[in-house]
Amino acid sequence: MLIVAGSDSGGGAGIQADIKAVTALGAYAATAVTALTAQDTRGVRAVHPVPLDFLQLQIRMSLEDIGADCIKTGMLADAATIDAVCDALAGCGVKLVADPVMVAKGGARLLEPGAVETLKRRLMPLATILTPNLPEAEVLSGMSIPDAETMEHAAEVLMTLGVPAVLLKGGHLDGPVVRDVLATEDGLEVFESPRIDTPHTHGTGCTLASAIAAGLAQGLGLRDSVVRARAYVEAAIRSAPGYGHGHGPLDHAVTVDPARLAALG
Repeated sequence: MLIVAGSDSGGGAGIQADIKAVTALGAYAATAVTALTAQDTRGVRAVHPVPLDFLQLQIRMSLEDIGADCIKTGMLADAATIDAVCDALAGCGVKLVADPVMVAKGGARLLEPGAVETLKRRLMPLATILTPNLPEAEVLSGMSIPDAETMEHAAEVLMTLGVPAVLLKGGHLDGPVVRDVLATEDGLEVFESPRIDTPHTHGTGCTLASAIAAGLAQGLGLRDSVVRARAYVEAAIRSAPGYGHGHGPLDHAVTVDPARLAALG
Protein backbone atom coordinates (compact mmCIF):
# COMPACT_ATOMS: atom_id res chain seq x y z
CA MET A 1 0.00 0.00 0.00
CA LEU A 2 1.01 3.63 -0.46
CA ILE A 3 1.08 6.18 2.37
CA VAL A 4 0.99 9.88 1.46
CA ALA A 5 1.72 11.86 4.63
CA GLY A 6 4.12 14.03 6.58
CA SER A 7 7.21 12.88 8.44
CA ASP A 8 7.39 12.99 12.26
CA SER A 9 10.99 13.30 13.43
CA GLY A 10 9.94 11.94 16.83
CA GLY A 11 8.70 8.74 15.19
CA GLY A 12 5.40 8.55 17.05
CA ALA A 13 3.01 9.88 14.41
CA GLY A 14 3.02 10.72 10.73
CA ILE A 15 4.60 8.51 8.14
CA GLN A 16 6.83 6.78 10.70
CA ALA A 17 3.80 5.59 12.66
CA ASP A 18 2.09 4.63 9.41
CA ILE A 19 4.98 2.43 8.29
CA LYS A 20 5.22 0.75 11.69
CA ALA A 21 1.48 0.04 11.86
CA VAL A 22 1.27 -1.33 8.33
CA THR A 23 4.32 -3.53 8.88
CA ALA A 24 3.06 -4.78 12.24
CA LEU A 25 -0.15 -5.93 10.57
CA GLY A 26 1.64 -7.83 7.83
CA ALA A 27 1.22 -5.41 4.91
CA TYR A 28 3.85 -3.56 2.87
CA ALA A 29 4.27 0.21 3.12
CA ALA A 30 5.52 2.44 0.32
CA THR A 31 5.57 6.19 0.99
CA ALA A 32 5.30 9.64 -0.52
CA VAL A 33 6.40 12.28 1.99
CA THR A 34 4.40 15.53 1.86
CA ALA A 35 6.37 17.51 4.46
CA LEU A 36 9.14 17.21 7.01
CA THR A 37 8.43 18.20 10.61
CA ALA A 38 10.77 18.87 13.50
CA GLN A 39 8.84 17.63 16.54
CA ASP A 40 8.94 15.57 19.69
CA THR A 41 6.37 14.36 22.23
CA ARG A 42 5.85 17.96 23.39
CA GLY A 43 4.96 19.53 20.06
CA VAL A 44 5.89 20.57 16.54
CA ARG A 45 8.75 23.07 16.25
CA ALA A 46 8.88 23.53 12.46
CA VAL A 47 7.41 22.25 9.18
CA HIS A 48 9.27 22.06 5.86
CA PRO A 49 7.06 21.31 2.82
CA VAL A 50 8.26 18.98 0.06
CA PRO A 51 8.26 20.52 -3.46
CA LEU A 52 5.02 19.52 -5.19
CA ASP A 53 6.63 18.14 -8.34
CA PHE A 54 8.83 15.92 -6.18
CA LEU A 55 5.81 14.80 -4.14
CA GLN A 56 4.00 13.81 -7.33
CA LEU A 57 7.08 11.99 -8.56
CA GLN A 58 7.17 9.91 -5.37
CA ILE A 59 3.53 8.93 -5.89
CA ARG A 60 3.93 8.15 -9.58
CA MET A 61 7.03 6.01 -9.14
CA SER A 62 5.46 3.99 -6.34
CA LEU A 63 2.24 3.32 -8.24
CA GLU A 64 3.94 2.56 -11.56
CA ASP A 65 6.40 0.03 -10.13
CA ILE A 66 5.22 -1.63 -6.90
CA GLY A 67 1.60 -0.60 -7.21
CA ALA A 68 -0.89 -0.34 -4.35
CA ASP A 69 -3.99 -2.16 -3.14
CA CYS A 70 -4.89 0.78 -0.89
CA ILE A 71 -3.69 4.35 -0.36
CA LYS A 72 -3.72 6.29 2.91
CA THR A 73 -3.39 10.07 3.09
CA GLY A 74 -2.46 11.98 6.21
CA MET A 75 -0.95 15.46 6.58
CA LEU A 76 -1.42 17.45 3.35
CA ALA A 77 -0.75 20.92 4.83
CA ASP A 78 -2.33 23.26 2.25
CA ALA A 79 -4.58 23.54 -0.78
CA ALA A 80 -1.74 23.27 -3.29
CA THR A 81 -0.56 20.00 -1.73
CA ILE A 82 -4.10 18.58 -1.73
CA ASP A 83 -4.49 19.50 -5.40
CA ALA A 84 -1.13 17.97 -6.29
CA VAL A 85 -1.92 14.71 -4.48
CA CYS A 86 -5.40 14.44 -5.99
CA ASP A 87 -4.02 15.13 -9.47
CA ALA A 88 -1.44 12.37 -8.98
CA LEU A 89 -4.06 9.90 -7.73
CA ALA A 90 -6.74 10.73 -10.30
CA GLY A 91 -7.91 7.68 -12.16
CA CYS A 92 -5.78 5.19 -10.24
CA GLY A 93 -8.88 3.32 -9.05
CA VAL A 94 -7.34 2.33 -5.71
CA LYS A 95 -9.15 2.37 -2.37
CA LEU A 96 -8.28 5.43 -0.30
CA VAL A 97 -8.34 5.98 3.46
CA ALA A 98 -8.35 9.75 4.01
CA ASP A 99 -7.26 10.91 7.47
CA PRO A 100 -7.98 14.68 7.44
CA VAL A 101 -5.07 15.71 9.65
CA MET A 102 -5.55 19.29 10.83
CA VAL A 103 -3.93 19.75 14.25
CA ALA A 104 -1.08 17.87 15.96
CA LYS A 105 -1.53 16.35 19.42
CA GLY A 106 0.45 19.25 20.91
CA GLY A 107 -1.77 21.85 19.23
CA ALA A 108 0.25 22.84 16.15
CA ARG A 109 -1.85 23.46 13.04
CA LEU A 110 -1.01 20.99 10.25
CA LEU A 111 -3.60 22.14 7.69
CA GLU A 112 -4.08 25.75 6.61
CA PRO A 113 -7.65 26.95 7.34
CA GLY A 114 -8.12 27.96 3.72
CA ALA A 115 -7.40 24.42 2.57
CA VAL A 116 -10.47 22.88 4.21
CA GLU A 117 -12.73 23.60 1.23
CA THR A 118 -10.15 22.10 -1.13
CA LEU A 119 -10.00 18.98 1.02
CA LYS A 120 -13.78 18.68 0.90
CA ARG A 121 -14.01 19.38 -2.82
CA ARG A 122 -11.10 17.29 -4.10
CA LEU A 123 -9.96 14.64 -1.60
CA MET A 124 -13.18 13.48 0.02
CA PRO A 125 -14.85 12.37 -3.24
CA LEU A 126 -11.84 10.08 -3.87
CA ALA A 127 -12.01 8.47 -0.43
CA THR A 128 -13.29 5.02 0.44
CA ILE A 129 -13.50 6.09 4.09
CA LEU A 130 -12.83 9.31 6.00
CA THR A 131 -11.38 9.02 9.55
CA PRO A 132 -11.78 12.38 11.36
CA ASN A 133 -11.50 13.00 15.07
CA LEU A 134 -14.08 15.28 16.67
CA PRO A 135 -12.32 18.64 16.12
CA GLU A 136 -11.72 17.72 12.48
CA ALA A 137 -15.32 16.59 12.05
CA GLU A 138 -16.57 19.87 13.52
CA VAL A 139 -14.57 21.83 10.95
CA LEU A 140 -15.68 19.64 8.04
CA SER A 141 -19.35 19.45 9.04
CA GLY A 142 -19.71 23.01 10.35
CA MET A 143 -21.46 21.77 13.48
CA SER A 144 -20.61 21.40 17.15
CA ILE A 145 -20.25 17.82 18.42
CA PRO A 146 -20.56 18.00 22.22
CA ASP A 147 -21.71 14.46 22.97
CA ALA A 148 -22.01 10.88 21.74
CA GLU A 149 -25.53 11.36 20.43
CA THR A 150 -24.48 14.25 18.21
CA MET A 151 -21.62 12.15 16.83
CA GLU A 152 -24.06 9.93 14.99
CA HIS A 153 -25.75 12.86 13.28
CA ALA A 154 -22.36 14.40 12.44
CA ALA A 155 -21.20 11.17 10.79
CA GLU A 156 -24.31 11.19 8.62
CA VAL A 157 -23.72 14.85 7.71
CA LEU A 158 -20.14 14.07 6.66
CA MET A 159 -21.38 11.36 4.33
CA THR A 160 -23.45 13.95 2.45
CA LEU A 161 -20.17 15.64 1.45
CA GLY A 162 -19.36 12.89 -1.04
CA VAL A 163 -17.57 10.22 0.98
CA PRO A 164 -19.19 6.74 1.13
CA ALA A 165 -18.06 5.88 4.66
CA VAL A 166 -16.94 7.74 7.79
CA LEU A 167 -15.29 6.53 10.98
CA LEU A 168 -15.85 9.38 13.43
CA LYS A 169 -13.49 8.96 16.39
CA GLY A 170 -14.79 10.02 19.79
CA GLY A 171 -11.63 10.05 21.86
CA HIS A 172 -11.87 13.80 22.52
CA LEU A 173 -15.08 13.40 24.54
CA ASP A 174 -14.82 12.91 28.30
CA GLY A 175 -15.91 9.75 30.06
CA PRO A 176 -14.77 6.23 30.87
CA VAL A 177 -15.79 4.87 27.47
CA VAL A 178 -14.44 5.85 24.05
CA ARG A 179 -17.06 5.64 21.29
CA ASP A 180 -16.37 5.63 17.56
CA VAL A 181 -19.13 5.80 14.97
CA LEU A 182 -18.86 3.99 11.63
CA ALA A 183 -21.28 5.37 9.07
CA THR A 184 -21.78 3.62 5.73
CA GLU A 185 -24.54 3.36 3.17
CA ASP A 186 -25.88 0.45 5.26
CA GLY A 187 -26.34 2.62 8.36
CA LEU A 188 -24.52 3.41 11.61
CA GLU A 189 -22.55 1.19 13.98
CA VAL A 190 -21.12 2.35 17.30
CA PHE A 191 -17.94 0.77 18.69
CA GLU A 192 -17.08 1.18 22.37
CA SER A 193 -13.84 0.62 24.27
CA PRO A 194 -12.81 1.43 27.84
CA ARG A 195 -10.78 4.62 28.04
CA ILE A 196 -7.12 3.99 28.87
CA ASP A 197 -5.79 6.57 31.35
CA THR A 198 -2.45 7.49 29.76
CA PRO A 199 -0.76 10.50 28.13
CA HIS A 200 0.92 8.20 25.63
CA THR A 201 -1.46 8.51 22.71
CA HIS A 202 0.69 10.37 20.17
CA GLY A 203 -0.09 9.16 16.67
CA THR A 204 -3.26 7.22 17.43
CA GLY A 205 -5.12 8.80 14.51
CA CYS A 206 -2.35 8.12 12.00
CA THR A 207 -1.96 4.60 13.33
CA LEU A 208 -5.66 3.78 13.19
CA ALA A 209 -6.11 5.06 9.64
CA SER A 210 -3.07 3.15 8.39
CA ALA A 211 -4.20 0.00 10.18
CA ILE A 212 -7.58 0.29 8.42
CA ALA A 213 -5.82 0.80 5.09
CA ALA A 214 -3.66 -2.27 5.70
CA GLY A 215 -6.79 -4.35 6.22
CA LEU A 216 -8.37 -3.06 3.01
CA ALA A 217 -5.13 -3.74 1.11
CA GLN A 218 -5.18 -7.30 2.41
CA GLY A 219 -8.72 -7.89 1.19
CA LEU A 220 -10.62 -7.45 4.46
CA GLY A 221 -14.01 -5.79 4.30
CA LEU A 222 -14.40 -2.25 5.61
CA ARG A 223 -16.01 -3.22 8.92
CA ASP A 224 -13.49 -6.01 9.58
CA SER A 225 -10.64 -3.62 8.79
CA VAL A 226 -12.02 -1.11 11.31
CA VAL A 227 -12.54 -3.77 14.00
CA ARG A 228 -9.01 -5.13 13.63
CA ALA A 229 -7.49 -1.64 13.49
CA ARG A 230 -9.25 -0.56 16.69
CA ALA A 231 -8.08 -3.70 18.50
CA TYR A 232 -4.51 -3.09 17.32
CA VAL A 233 -4.49 0.55 18.44
CA GLU A 234 -5.93 -0.36 21.84
CA ALA A 235 -3.22 -3.00 22.35
CA ALA A 236 -0.52 -0.55 21.20
CA ILE A 237 -1.72 2.09 23.68
CA ARG A 238 -1.83 -0.41 26.55
CA SER A 239 1.78 -1.41 25.90
CA ALA A 240 3.11 2.10 25.16
CA PRO A 241 6.77 2.36 26.23
CA GLY A 242 6.41 5.72 28.01
CA TYR A 243 9.01 7.62 26.00
CA GLY A 244 9.35 11.42 26.11
CA HIS A 245 8.09 14.19 28.35
CA GLY A 246 4.76 14.87 26.64
CA HIS A 247 2.35 12.76 24.60
CA GLY A 248 4.45 9.63 24.11
CA PRO A 249 4.28 7.13 21.24
CA LEU A 250 2.44 3.83 21.07
CA ASP A 251 4.03 0.40 20.97
CA HIS A 252 3.54 -0.25 17.28
CA ALA A 253 5.43 -3.54 17.59
CA VAL A 254 2.85 -4.98 19.99
CA THR A 255 2.11 -7.69 17.42
CA VAL A 256 5.73 -8.85 17.32
CA ASP A 257 6.66 -11.87 19.46
CA PRO A 258 10.41 -11.70 20.28
CA ALA A 259 10.34 -15.19 21.81
CA ARG A 260 9.00 -16.62 18.55
CA LEU A 261 11.66 -14.76 16.58
CA ALA A 262 14.36 -16.09 18.91
CA ALA A 263 13.12 -19.62 18.34
CA LEU A 264 13.46 -19.13 14.59
CA GLY A 265 17.07 -17.92 14.95
